[in-house]
Amino acid sequence: MTNEPDAPVAKRSVSLVLGGGGARGLAHIGVIKWLTQHHYHIESIAGCSIGALVGGVYGLGKLNEFTDWVTAIRAIDIFRMLDLTLGSAGLVKGDRVIDTIKALTGEQRIEDLPIAYTAVASDIVNEREVWLSRGPLFDAIRASIAIPLFFTPVQLHGMQLLDGAVLNPVPIAPTFRDRTDLTIAVNLGGKASAEWPKPRPVVEPDEDASFFTRKINQFVSAYRPGGRSTELDGMYAVAGQAIDTMQGAIARQKLAAYPPDRIIEIPRNLSTLLEFDRAAELIDAGYELAAQQMGEQSRVPVAEGGRETEQSAADIPGNDPARETPDD
Repeated sequence: MTNEPDAPVAKRSVSLVLGGGGARGLAHIGVIKWLTQHHYHIESIAGCSIGALVGGVYGLGKLNEFTDWVTAIRAIDIFRMLDLTLGSAGLVKGDRVIDTIKALTGEQRIEDLPIAYTAVASDIVNEREVWLSRGPLFDAIRASIAIPLFFTPVQLHGMQLLDGAVLNPVPIAPTFRDRTDLTIAVNLGGKASAEWPKPRPVVEPDEDASFFTRKINQFVSAYRPGGRSTELDGMYAVAGQAIDTMQGAIARQKLAAYPPDRIIEIPRNLSTLLEFDRAAELIDAGYELAAQQMGEQSRVPVAEGGRETEQSAADIPGNDPARETPDD
């Protein structure tokens, strides 16, 4: 009897679709961690909003650094990064946030990334979905994360762009050209679950906290279920709930029309749009949900070569390959 080493486990190539949903999208980090630990090789990412951000940082090879940073920030740190702009088309410019992340991860052109990458944004003038697959990575990310009312729109390639999740919260179509084994989509608008969010430990208030810190924390709490809010805070909280509702309905239609090989559903009540100070908890939830749901779906056979049928971007109703952005 010989002790031969175990044969290496073959990795399955994956096109990963990362949906939009604000802070819930930090669960994408946990999903990616689970996939890479379980012999899935991510060769392509299509994302919108927070999915475009997490996917882009992964493409840069800086997901660990980003994770360390985002799990260390507090509510007040988040608000110090917000360059507020009153009386314009949004509450926040977003430049300071992007510059902070760019300083952490570095910048690169999308076409120079080691994986295929598409950030999806919405052209609000022409009412069209826009695929950003060339040019500076963080220009594409900034356009894709422009949540209506919160971030100001972005002027890019002659278009006024907003959050890609406005028109397509789970952008599967950009992956139809891929030749990977599986397409896995992560939907941040999944059915609400009584199991989530998990109970949080009670944190004693800091007696030395400044007045400014307390006011910021009160502002953040307005976006949490049951939070108390001023009239302005309440307006944005309601807007966030409305965005969640609309995007959830669109996501269900997209997934029914163009089902991926695997779907990981993140419950929509896991967090609200702005609870980025719960990063560690949300990342852990993504890992746990990926482990649970990928295990359940692994028993479902997939056609050899991945998809049963291949479609080009031109075959998708409402899509126009010419909307892919030109080189700058």
